[in-house]
Amino acid sequence: MAEPLRIGIAGLGTVGAATVDLLRRNAASIAARAGRPLEVVAVSARDRRRDRGVDLTSLEWFDDPVALARAPGIDCVVELMGGSDGPAKATVEAALGAGRAVVTANKALLARHGAALAALAEAKGAGLFFEASVAGGIPIVKALRESLAGNAITRVSGILNGTCNYILSRMELEGLGFAEVLADAQRLGYAEADPTFDVGGFDTAHKLAVLTSLAFGVEIDADAIHVEGISAITPLDLKMADDLGYRIKLLGVAERTATGIEQRVHPTMVPKTRPIAQVMGVTNAVTVSADAVGELTLVGPGAGGNATASSVMSDLVDVARGVTVAPFGRPSASLEKAERMPMQRHEGGYYIRLSALDRPGAAAGIATRMAEKQISLESIVQRRPSGASTDRSGRSGTPVPVVLITYATTEAAIRAALDAVLADGHIAEPAQLIRIERDLD
Repeated sequence: MAEPLRIGIAGLGTVGAATVDLLRRNAASIAARAGRPLEVVAVSARDRRRDRGVDLTSLEWFDDPVALARAPGIDCVVELMGGSDGPAKATVEAALGAGRAVVTANKALLARHGAALAALAEAKGAGLFFEASVAGGIPIVKALRESLAGNAITRVSGILNGTCNYILSRMELEGLGFAEVLADAQRLGYAEADPTFDVGGFDTAHKLAVLTSLAFGVEIDADAIHVEGISAITPLDLKMADDLGYRIKLLGVAERTATGIEQRVHPTMVPKTRPIAQVMGVTNAVTVSADAVGELTLVGPGAGGNATASSVMSDLVDVARGVTVAPFGRPSASLEKAERMPMQRHEGGYYIRLSALDRPGAAAGIATRMAEKQISLESIVQRRPSGASTDRSGRSGTPVPVVLITYATTEAAIRAALDAVLADGHIAEPAQLIRIERDLD
């Protein structure tokens, strides 16, 4: 059998430790598939004393991950530290600069510096692999880069953050508020102490930036992504969605349109008939629409040590086999600069929840503002709070939840109409706005 692939791992958190354990546990079968043994020979982490559940005594230890990346006797560097800059970026650059293959799970690094790192890898003849950077154990990177290479892809969308999906699932099933479920998610380890990166949609946006480049052959442009989080979603929104035949999911969507590539992350009402609507809890899912295969949905664990280590291992096996592939599916110099599509041009249906003042003329005024912007309403649902007192006319004098479902219109028209409704004083607070993905029907 050929000489072993000598691996250095920078970062020994949950995924790093799981990678060491998985490689040892399945060493024989991995070597048989790769055609050579894979051996971890060196590691780097901040705390040598921490118990990580795996025996590291036989491995060379580096306090400086950049020194590990440059050390002799290492063929491949696995970067699992995280962060878009700092030690992670320096370590990857050092390894690629030395002509060594890099395997990384760092979506933030790729979203900000993916194009430059791909160019460096190509210039040095080194591989840059990142299956573990998106959707944990789901093999979506290879699917887009290799398995679907013969397809013209029109759309990629998915549930890319398990924390958000867990929160929305529990809110829907148990009728709980966002803050209560978030606190539970933090206690269970599904959410960080500062959850902004997850619940604000930014983690999903980084992953979407990687998928967009792979799907459409364009330069990564994370700043082009419209991002909204889930903190404003209420139990009432989830109940109304359920009544209307939808589920609310935080989706990342990249789509080629006639005017550019639309990239957006936001809560979305998805028809319950769609496979992605059935994905609950911390699970992830990605749907690809293409001309040859039609629609393909991959579902699986989106995070966790073993699931992510599985994707790391698939890349390591490719390195051991000597697989040569452009990081983003084509030479970095040929990646196009995508035409950005402003969110104002987005077209689709909308769910609008208004806290309408229960007084004469309010409903007519709201309808007039919608009509002025040529917005057609499919349905109007009014939910008077139970127990609210009314006057002789039957009005309560307090805000009443009113839900409007629109036919396809533009984001710009919706925003202009809602600004006018708010200025007219017909609603007590800014409207709740959730996009409907009817084109999935």
